Amino acid sequence: MSKKPMISIQNLKVGFPAQGVRLLRRRRCVPAVDHVNLDILEGETLGLVGESGCGKTTLGRAIMRLNEPVEGSIVFRGQDILKTRGKSLRLLKNHLQIVFQDPYASLNPRQTIRRTITEVLRVRMKLGRKQSRERADELLTQVGLNPKNADRFPHEFSGGQRQRVAIAKALALQPEFLVLDEAISALDVSIQSQIINLLMALKERYHITYLFISHDLNVVQHISDRVAVMYLGKIVELAPTEVLFDRSEHPYTLALLSSIPQIPGQEERERIVLTGEVSGPESIPSGCRFHPRCAYATEICRQEEPELTNRGGGHWAACHNL
Repeated sequence: MSKKPMISIQNLKVGFPAQGVRLLRRRRCVPAVDHVNLDILEGETLGLVGESGCGKTTLGRAIMRLNEPVEGSIVFRGQDILKTRGKSLRLLKNHLQIVFQDPYASLNPRQTIRRTITEVLRVRMKLGRKQSRERADELLTQVGLNPKNADRFPHEFSGGQRQRVAIAKALALQPEFLVLDEAISALDVSIQSQIINLLMALKERYHITYLFISHDLNVVQHISDRVAVMYLGKIVELAPTEVLFDRSEHPYTLALLSSIPQIPGQEERERIVLTGEVSGPESIPSGCRFHPRCAYATEICRQEEPELTNRGGGHWAACHNL
């Protein structure tokens, strides 16, 4: 039986004001995410990859209402997040949490680790002092930290320990969906593997759905059930992980995958070097956004934007030459 979408994103557009002086007219909106359609299935880990500036983080933050979309809808279990206000939105956000790239920036440096978590439990979950303290100690234990150290401040912990605290804080509200925005990229490689294993164990324990945003394709391949590839605010390819890494079709995806460092003894693959620079959001090319850097571009690529089409077996790609 196929899984149902937990979150359904339709025609989502997120923009920011263009740089420059605004005179009589309104400042032009520059799209960072441009009419994206994407379903995140219940219980899955959806990897989201692409170069810096492609809109990955903006999409994740839009789901959390940290960036306000210009148009479109984000439906969570039948409820449109973008149309929800006030108390209903606060209650809804208990089910949706985010772990940022820099754990130190997301923790209050003037609060101990225990108070950081107990405050969330007391304010949002309405637990008493004793209950919130016990629950905080339980969460810290589950993420591999000793509750005896909970009265320390964030600067007294290592980067990996702080990220564990950030994960414990996110889990305090018992969320069903978690955005992991480059959650391991700032950590040492040895610590990264520990956090990945922790995330996979917590997913099984709490039945959480993940949106895993990352530059590290090896990690994405290891942790994800499906992978979406973004380029200049658009989803250009979407497929089950095994299909994407073995039989990807979009030229941009092929170039990304060719950049993965190879282990000695693996079958050698062709390294695809992209020429040209990534266009800025203020100068998005006409037609296919990738065509200025694509070796296979034709005249139609320069004139018409390709649709994301079904290639079969849950594999979708946006390219005129497939």
